[in-house]
Amino acid sequence: MSHQEYIIKEAAPGEFAKIGELMVNVYSQLEGFPSKQEQPNYYKMLASIGSLTENPKTKLLVAISSNGKIGGGVVYFGDMKYYGSGGTATAEKHASGFRLLAVDPATRGKGLGKRLTNACIQIAKDEKQNQMIIHSTQAMQIAWKMYENMGFRRSDDLDFMQGELPVFGFRLVFQK
Repeated sequence: MSHQEYIIKEAAPGEFAKIGELMVNVYSQLEGFPSKQEQPNYYKMLASIGSLTENPKTKLLVAISSNGKIGGGVVYFGDMKYYGSGGTATAEKHASGFRLLAVDPATRGKGLGKRLTNACIQIAKDEKQNQMIIHSTQAMQIAWKMYENMGFRRSDDLDFMQGELPVFGFRLVFQK
């Protein structure tokens, strides 16, 4: 299946549970990432990912195939106060962010992560934001290269600890 057969769109409520399942599966398989036993509330949040859309300017985007298969998802935050991270990110002004980017292992390598990221960037630009903020962990270093190739730069001022887990901030400043 080619990546063109997937469209990126705002998820419908009927897709929320399946996207939540995908997120739990993807994050629980990351080497070096906390387990469900270590961070049960984090995994509960992943499973009920659609509830985040109850916040203003928050969207759950999905990559979905023409036959209804969910290939990935991401949560876009148009207002950083709902971003839900530690550290200083939630106080950033004129900024958008995204979190919880997950791509089904069966669809990796088809560009879905990049397409979901670009969809978030486009929404932020449409909303006239100045920058995009994201976070990642050591367990997600495969994604770091993609983010850096897309123009994101490490931003130490956004780093924080989630329990025992160091979380690293990245920033993409939009050209005026």
